[in-house]
Amino acid sequence: MTFDEPLPAMAFTGIAGLDEILNGGLTPERMYLIEGTPGTGKTTLGLSFLLAGAVVGDAGLYITLAETEVELRAVGKSHGWSLDKLQLFEMVPADGFTEDHEQTLLHPSEVELGETVRNIMAKVDEVGPQRVVLDSLSELRLLAQSPIRYRRQILALKHFFSTRACTVLVLDDKGASGSDLQLTALRTG
Repeated sequence: MTFDEPLPAMAFTGIAGLDEILNGGLTPERMYLIEGTPGTGKTTLGLSFLLAGAVVGDAGLYITLAETEVELRAVGKSHGWSLDKLQLFEMVPADGFTEDHEQTLLHPSEVELGETVRNIMAKVDEVGPQRVVLDSLSELRLLAQSPIRYRRQILALKHFFSTRACTVLVLDDKGASGSDLQLTALRTG
């Protein structure tokens, strides 16, 4: 991009005051970390972002690793929102952990982490959204069980999303691990 080219249209968040502070919204086709303690409105911001996109014709995908679709719809209902225009992808196991999930030669976290990341990527490729919310990194952190594995998976996701034409909000619980230097390095690097 040269200095003479027009700026890309911003990705509105749907929150007027925030869009004003951000000079019209978020720069599209980037990955953003939304971090906060439980109950601070991360899910609400994510849903608002996707719904604002739906208004301008952007397909939206909410990938949840911790909440159920019923819980997400309840959040939407509490704000008077219909989530019918959004794709909601619940990755919470419906049947819990059965013996089939427990018996393997590999440590369960090794299988589950790779499978979870592959499922995220497959769903994004299937839907082809312009806007994605990934909720939440704390679940990936738990599956990784080591900072290096966690960092590698986050870098893999960051690279994956950089090759897709979508704007991504990644939600994380600030209280999940205290000061997370791995994630901080990705934000500032």
